[in-house]
Amino acid sequence: MQMLPRQFTAHQQQQILDWEAARLWRVLPAGTIFPAVVKYQPPTAVSGDGLSLSASRIGIARQASCRAATDPAVAAVLTRNRCQAMLRATYVDRTDSFVVTVGVAAFPGPAQAVAASVGLGGPTLTGAGGAPIGVRTVEFKNTPAGSFSNGRRQLSVQQRAATYVIFYAIGYVGGRPFLPVSSDQYAYDEMYSLGAGVTGAVESALAPALPQPHCPGTEGC
Repeated sequence: MQMLPRQFTAHQQQQILDWEAARLWRVLPAGTIFPAVVKYQPPTAVSGDGLSLSASRIGIARQASCRAATDPAVAAVLTRNRCQAMLRATYVDRTDSFVVTVGVAAFPGPAQAVAASVGLGGPTLTGAGGAPIGVRTVEFKNTPAGSFSNGRRQLSVQQRAATYVIFYAIGYVGGRPFLPVSSDQYAYDEMYSLGAGVTGAVESALAPALPQPHCPGTEGC
């Protein structure tokens, strides 16, 4: 038995995978975490064979604390669960109709990420009066995202992926003030499609399907 390669238990394998995921936000280039172009599926009402939509990255924000990059109620949950940092980028859809800020809250392990996601109370985040809360928007001057302020968020959503909680906040391009989008089912569905596409691309970078650890082959064997 001493001559055979080391064998990992299922728990040890999962620990190694969690460690690998938890380090990615520190070592991957920002342009890998936030791709320049993201393709996504349109709402069911207009889907068809081969039809896909795309969004382009407007800019990537400087790394921020989770307290600074989220609304107070959300920040309290994140910091209580040891959120380490928030990474954010802003995208606009191909027609310059919708703008979305995506945010990645990084945690030291999956337990903290799960606790934070559960503590937020659901995928769609709203505050007093039903106004969206969550990740704060990132504006970029002289771009379609130049007037995307926090008050113009239409939807705010969060989901967990490995050791991260990924947020997005989405609204209209062009300074259109906040109006409940739930009365416009098509716009509501397209916003969700765009948000899901952008968060899916980020999740693919930070929580990829990694091979099961084994010896020899895994670092540290």
